[in-house]
Amino acid sequence: MSEVTKMTRSTQEQAVASWVNYLNQVRIDRLLSSLQQQDENLLTALGSVHEAIRKINLEVVTANRGGQHGMHGFIAELAEVGIGNARKHILGQDPVYQWVNDNGPVDLLRDGVEIQQKFVAAGGRFSLGAITEHLQKYPDYVNNGGKYQIPADHFEMVQRLRAMPQEEAGKLLSRSSGGPSFTDWRRIDAFFQQGSIGIDSLEPSTLEYRDVQRGAYASTMAAEEHSLRSTDQSLRNTAYQESLPTLQEGASATLAAGAIEGGTAFVLAIIAKTRGGKRLREFDQQDWADIAADTGLGFGKGGIRGSSIYALTNFTATSAAVASSMVTAAFGIAEQANRLRRGEIDELEFIEDSERLSLEAAVSALSSFVGQALIPVPVLGAVIGNTIGAIMYSTVASSLSNREAELIERYVDEQRVLDEQLSAEYQELIQRLHESMSDYLGLLERAFSPDLQVALLGSAELAQRCGVPTGEILDSEEKIRSYFLD
Repeated sequence: MSEVTKMTRSTQEQAVASWVNYLNQVRIDRLLSSLQQQDENLLTALGSVHEAIRKINLEVVTANRGGQHGMHGFIAELAEVGIGNARKHILGQDPVYQWVNDNGPVDLLRDGVEIQQKFVAAGGRFSLGAITEHLQKYPDYVNNGGKYQIPADHFEMVQRLRAMPQEEAGKLLSRSSGGPSFTDWRRIDAFFQQGSIGIDSLEPSTLEYRDVQRGAYASTMAAEEHSLRSTDQSLRNTAYQESLPTLQEGASATLAAGAIEGGTAFVLAIIAKTRGGKRLREFDQQDWADIAADTGLGFGKGGIRGSSIYALTNFTATSAAVASSMVTAAFGIAEQANRLRRGEIDELEFIEDSERLSLEAAVSALSSFVGQALIPVPVLGAVIGNTIGAIMYSTVASSLSNREAELIERYVDEQRVLDEQLSAEYQELIQRLHESMSDYLGLLERAFSPDLQVALLGSAELAQRCGVPTGEILDSEEKIRSYFLD
């Protein structure tokens, strides 16, 4: 394989790796951007709730606005604005509610739609009685596009009773059950029979009637804050899941890598044929079969490379450049292993070729990594770095003279002889150590023998072997008696 061909393939391989790395980086950047934006969304949403609480405390509760029986209406208005806008903010959307606060026919504006809130439990009409009074004062309110907003629990009951036939209502509704009565049904039926407004002019509030009472709004807003945090965490989890590698993206990387490497193999195969002296129009069936085989092999290797790089970069702590080099080295070593099995090379050549392939792959990875760092342009930096690194490595590798190569070979032979010599000396030392240990264990066995006479002689021999002076060894009855009694 010529140096140009090797460089072309190496550059193409690192280009594929850099492209896969770019796909991964895009997903990571998108995740980081989403999380950063979500930080701002959460802060703004909580700020909307806190601002509503502040206004309720200062402008309604402290000022006793609306008195004992009407205060909850103003609390409902501010709570609706704060919570409604917060739920938009947490999704990264613009606020929709505006508090009018002029004691006029409109309490709130939502994207330009006028809203009149009615939170009234008196009279058992589920806030419909208050709507009737408002319509009498402002008869054109609905015709002008206005909406009436009532507590969520009131709206649910109104819908339920309005859809219930009279016969069924008379049978099922009773005060004894703790639910609505037949009288409640007749009031709601009469309201809609008047024909002033339809159910489409009503809408439920975010809150229920009990949520906006003076003693309950604090816990209501606290629960909403907790809900916002839960929504925020869910959005973050969704963003994280969307940033994970997918089978579809992996398949795309596999096909693209296969197409790139197959295309490169196709071009190189044609160039190799033309260098042999043939023109393109002179290619016969066998030539095109050879080109097709090289192209198919390139496509297969490219697919393996793409899927392997995608898996290694996403599921292990491996950079794209290193992953590509690992795949390249694996292909090269597998090819050398086949040559070894066929007897084309011996074991030493196999090892040397494998080392060379690994070194070239490492140089390619390092060059691409440095190039991408110095030229932070996707793919381009890795390609330039790999090209420069390959040229430098080729220049250095080919600069060794025959004399230097012979010196290296002689050094390897000397190291092999030295290794054999050291191995023989090591075996001799092991044998001597084994013999010494056998003698020592024999002495210990005699020194601690149950037979006193054998133990006495064995202990004396052991002491002598350990370097104790002969005069100090208790090896007779006289010495023992003299040592203990004199």
